[in-house]
Amino acid sequence: MKTIITKDFFEKKTTIELARDIIGMRLVHQTSSGILSGLIVETEAYLGATDMAAHSFQNLRTKRTEVMFESPGTIYMYQMHRQVLLNFITMQKGIPEAILIRAIEPDEESRAQMECHRHGKTGRELTNGPGKLTQALGLSMQDYGKTLFDSNIWIEEAKTPHIIEATNRIGVPNKGIATHYPLRFTAKGSPYISAQRKSSILPRIWE
Repeated sequence: MKTIITKDFFEKKTTIELARDIIGMRLVHQTSSGILSGLIVETEAYLGATDMAAHSFQNLRTKRTEVMFESPGTIYMYQMHRQVLLNFITMQKGIPEAILIRAIEPDEESRAQMECHRHGKTGRELTNGPGKLTQALGLSMQDYGKTLFDSNIWIEEAKTPHIIEATNRIGVPNKGIATHYPLRFTAKGSPYISAQRKSSILPRIWE
């Protein structure tokens, strides 16, 4: 029986704890053509008002970031370089912290449809990056403002990786000390982690 993650799970944890603890959980999108899903293998935490790398640094409120001030589990989508990126708000309403989902390991039953969405991309290239996974899952800016608890997007308990590794975030240069925060979490050895060498892939990463 599948266990869907509830709002209570989010409310009991900090942003950093959530970014770590959803590694290995299943991200699910119910579409008109069926369910698309995969295991979360890479995340990044963004700590809001005090984090120079966060869109909401110094509590900046714009049309784009307004949803970051909503309750935990709210979905924050934004566009970068023509890609759409998926984030979950993590803290109580008014505290604009979030998790970026950077990579997933596709479930086999979803793979064919994901490859179609990705115009024939296969293997690691299917979902080993934040823009790639949203395209594969069929997510778009229309999902901005939904929540994980009452929409066609949710998280389920799934597998536990042998090792969850914390490293510096990717693509946040020139952000002072925030550039060096070890707030990127990965299921160490997964072939779907972004920006990694093939030599880092392990033959078995799950318990």
